[in-house]
Parts: sequence; C-alpha cells; structure tokens
Amino acid sequence: MIHYSLQCAEGHEFEGWFRNAGDFDAQARDGRLTCPVCGGGEVSKALMAPAVSGTRDEPRTVEAAVEDASVTPREPAVPVMAMPNPQQAQIVDTMRKLRKLITESADNVGSRFATEARAMHYGEIEQRSIYGEASPEDARDLVEEGIEILPLPVLPEEKN
Repeated sequence: MIHYSLQCAEGHEFEGWFRNAGDFDAQARDGRLTCPVCGGGEVSKALMAPAVSGTRDEPRTVEAAVEDASVTPREPAVPVMAMPNPQQAQIVDTMRKLRKLITESADNVGSRFATEARAMHYGEIEQRSIYGEASPEDARDLVEEGIEILPLPVLPEEKN
C-alpha cells in the first residue's frame, strides 16, 4: 500500500491509500477520486515530506531510515522544484484556473476522445466541448485530418 496526501482543485487536503502509484493514476484518470469535503472530482497529489524518525541528538537521513527498516525504495527519485519564483507561481495559478474553466465547461469523454472528436468533426454527432485522453498517435492523426485539438495545461502536481 502507498499513502498519498491529496488535494482537490478548491485546496481541500485529505489522505488516500492505494495499492501502488499506478492505482492512484488510474483512479484519477477515470474520475473515480472525489474530495470528501466538497465532492470535487479534480484530485491531485499534494507535496509530502518523507516520514523519517530520529532524535534531536541523532539526526537521521532518509537513506539510514530505509536501511534500518530493511526497505528497498521501489520508485526512482523524480526532480522537484521546492520554491517557484513569484512569476512561475502566477503562471501555474493561471494554468490551474484555465484548466478548471475548461474541465467545468466540457464533457470528459476519457479514452473515447479521438472517436468523439472525429464524430463531431464529420457531423455524426452534435458539436460540444469535450476533453479526454488521446495517444500521441491519435492526436497526430486528428490534427492531420484537420480536427482542431489542444492539449490541456499540465500542472506541476500531475508530475508528482
């Protein structure tokens, strides 16, 4: 089991336990995660500090705690940014607002995105705003067919 600190788009923080990192990703992608405070469906991982025990006289490193507990890290380290400068924070905040506006005013069609976009483009179904997932190949094919698509802004918390 893996424990994550989670946060909704409204800033409510809560915790969740998952079988593995992929389980969280699948549930988030499928819209199966909701905030217990407001019911919002846009849930992401919040920044977490590693749980390392020790005494004031004897500070411990993460490596020492892992070695003492006979635990082997399962996931490689990922690059993180601790403190964005004010301009970066403003850009990320603007991207977060833009993404929220898009997702609130469009239908999430998930993995059916390419199929739905084509059907609308060719007049098979009614035009509406949609978002979802498409493989790089599907996205390339849509653009080559003249179907207008844009990627949603990727937020820092999605890379955690």
